[in-house]
Amino acid sequence: MNSQTSSEPAQTPLGPAQTPSEPAQAPSDPTQAPPQPAPTATATAPGTRRPGGRTARTRTAVRDAVLTGLSEHGYPGLTVEYVAEHSGVHKTTLYRRWGSLEGMVADALDMAGEDNWTPPDTGSLEGDLRALARGTAESFADPAQAAAPTAFVAAAFQSPQAAEALRAFYTERFSRCEALVTRAVARGEAAPGTDAGAVVRALSAPLFLRLFITREPVDEALCDQTAAAVLAAVDSGAYRRNQPAR
Repeated sequence: MNSQTSSEPAQTPLGPAQTPSEPAQAPSDPTQAPPQPAPTATATAPGTRRPGGRTARTRTAVRDAVLTGLSEHGYPGLTVEYVAEHSGVHKTTLYRRWGSLEGMVADALDMAGEDNWTPPDTGSLEGDLRALARGTAESFADPAQAAAPTAFVAAAFQSPQAAEALRAFYTERFSRCEALVTRAVARGEAAPGTDAGAVVRALSAPLFLRLFITREPVDEALCDQTAAAVLAAVDSGAYRRNQPAR
């Protein structure tokens, strides 16, 4: 088996892990620890936080191999054999530690949530929404860089475990954006009780529709239009919890 060197993938605003700049080597990345399956007698639940050292390096190598495999072959083409060959970790160890290929994919998403990404802070809600929308679109602009996160989304349609991990990933990602709305409320740009999660979901939904469903291009004009629409909805009180819109 070939042991490979790990490199950290780029952080993304609202997308799962991306491939590193040198996909020929085992990759690594961003976006909350998803719920993990209960451990069995022979397998430790994937995604369990562990101290550094050899164990951490093994986990990183497996994560990198999963990202590379997703980028090159997509979820249907990813195999345990591929992960073993590209991580340098024996298949027996993979099954003992992660239980299945699904467990490895879920753990890769778990590790994606261990980054330090924070939402933009431009000084205004309008600027923050525009910057967040543009940053999300930019993170998917390069097909090579977008391959792994796109494959994660596709995997969620085929694997309940991957779907659960992806949901947890986005729940945590959106929670980081609460600061964006909290600042807006403090500045008087949003009403108290505005649901930050609803705001960020409304901002990302039109972008993700084009990126993953219709496969249409996403440009700055669309990002700015989406940000403006969400800003207008915030101003109307549409996202206030248990409050009718004005």
